[in-house]
Amino acid sequence: MRYDWTPLWRSTIGFDRLFDVLDEVQRTAEESYPPYNIERLDENRFQISVALAGFTPDEVALTVEHNVLTLEGLKGEKEGKTFLHRGISARNFKRQFTLADHVEVKGARFESGLLVIDLVREIPEAMKPRRIEINGAAASNVTQIEAKAA
Repeated sequence: MRYDWTPLWRSTIGFDRLFDVLDEVQRTAEESYPPYNIERLDENRFQISVALAGFTPDEVALTVEHNVLTLEGLKGEKEGKTFLHRGISARNFKRQFTLADHVEVKGARFESGLLVIDLVREIPEAMKPRRIEINGAAASNVTQIEAKAA
């Protein structure tokens, strides 16, 4: 079931990106191929593992644009094969992941039929919390205030 965001569009201002993200999440949740896992390795490292049995690196494209990681698979049909049963899917796909700010793709590799994508959150130095020294108070005044409070 798809949710209609129209009533919320009419009564809110400035939440366009939020509704776009919610719509994208709902759309991708409905499509389950290829299956994948998202794992948090630590506070700033993540890993996406996508099951791509039967795909080669040449048949898979991985791109990042505007905080959206796009994974596409184009599987060519093998001529001359007759299947009695086809349980391993070989269809084309496109899956997108929305990345948070400052999350970057550090690499991708195939391991045992899985495409493993390494992600790292790297916050720029200018955005990290830092302590600001306050000038103008003598050091002796600071110790006097602390002594009165105790």
